Amino acid sequence: MERLVVIGGDAAGGATAAQARRRRGADDLEIVVVERGPYTSYSACGVPYWVGGLVAGPDALIARSPEEHRRRGLDVRLDTEAEGIDLDKREVEVRDTATGAAHRIGFDHLVLATGATPVRPPIPGIDAPGVYGVQTLDDGRALIDGFAPARTRAVVIGGGYIGIEMAEAMKQRGLAVTVLDRGAQPMSTLDPDMGVLVHTQMEALGIDVVTGADIQGIETAPDGRVRAVVTSDAEYPADVVVLGTGVRPATELARAAGLPLGDSGGIRTDLRMRVWGDDARHAGVWAAGDCVEVLNLVSGRFQHIPLGTHANKQGRVAGMNIGGDYATFPGVVGTAVSKVCDLEIGRTGLREKDAEAAGFAYETAVIESTGRAGYYPGADTMTVKMIAERVSGRLLGVQIVGRDGAAKRIDTAAVALTARMTAEDVTALDLGYAPPFSPVWDPILVAARKVAGKVAGPAL
Repeated sequence: MERLVVIGGDAAGGATAAQARRRRGADDLEIVVVERGPYTSYSACGVPYWVGGLVAGPDALIARSPEEHRRRGLDVRLDTEAEGIDLDKREVEVRDTATGAAHRIGFDHLVLATGATPVRPPIPGIDAPGVYGVQTLDDGRALIDGFAPARTRAVVIGGGYIGIEMAEAMKQRGLAVTVLDRGAQPMSTLDPDMGVLVHTQMEALGIDVVTGADIQGIETAPDGRVRAVVTSDAEYPADVVVLGTGVRPATELARAAGLPLGDSGGIRTDLRMRVWGDDARHAGVWAAGDCVEVLNLVSGRFQHIPLGTHANKQGRVAGMNIGGDYATFPGVVGTAVSKVCDLEIGRTGLREKDAEAAGFAYETAVIESTGRAGYYPGADTMTVKMIAERVSGRLLGVQIVGRDGAAKRIDTAAVALTARMTAEDVTALDLGYAPPFSPVWDPILVAARKVAGKVAGPAL
């Protein structure tokens, strides 16, 4: 009988193990899942909404508990950390985090689903009480437990997805919120001209946003708890500091074992999620989730894009292949959505600087439209930016900022990018229309029409 060892029991690891088990019974394949924490298969993306009070508690964020996995024939070992991989002996060295006891587990198949690690900038005071990350359910519980009536001021460091979502959570908790971001505008996954729209709307919602923030340190009170965040220009009082400074792929185990890493630091795999390379020791070694790189289907380059959607799909692909089926994960177009209060944000494909780095000559178009017929009650404005390759008209990227269903319109653009459609192709899409849902010309079509005119000649 063969043994599959999965390192990491969250989205990618849980999906891998579940898919492999569906295809191979316990008398054919032993499956051991090693998880260093106390939970499996939970939604880290939901933590800001739990913190903000929109989700009742951590149980709502757990898709499949350790007990459920065990009932399906998986040997789930919680609070067990993998500390080394011996590819020659085909063993994983693990340690019980409670007792410190260490032992080795042999494997025929090995899946690295080690996820990503929050970036903690090396600034003085970052480990002080009152400074929180939001990567795990334990992080969310610690932050909620840290709230108190006298703690009324929050500073969020970082203006990316986690940063703006945590700013919303703190706002819903009734705290005065300041976001400090080192970039020219928040949401660096957008072009600056779209990021400024997010900045303006966050300020209108009562969230202070400071850009170009050069953080020097975190000051503490006499009791050691956080008191303020200090930048090169000012000091921002804080009772609570939340880190939204991004993540990096957790690849220490892979690196130490000599597995191939890409330019962005993630593990490089083939389309079936097998670890890349022709080294015979890599046979039966797979990787999935936030620890791997993915191919951007628009730019043709590999990137680290840590999202739960990718992790679940990659885990499913790895598990299917280990189970004897055939599946591939061809890549992504870089689609993501978020919101802060009622402001919705969506993006897919390339930003202007991505297009330049990939060598594209391009044109852009920015339009304002409404999400419903202008005369229909509740119609609100959204801004759509579209980027297309010059001459060919191939769609390269789309960004949307607005309200009233703005964010999910990005899915239309994501499909168009995946199909390598031109802007002119997009103008002819047969999208649904009724006044409660869209104007006659959907905002995506309006933007496509405008950019198609710029790449192909006179405006249409």
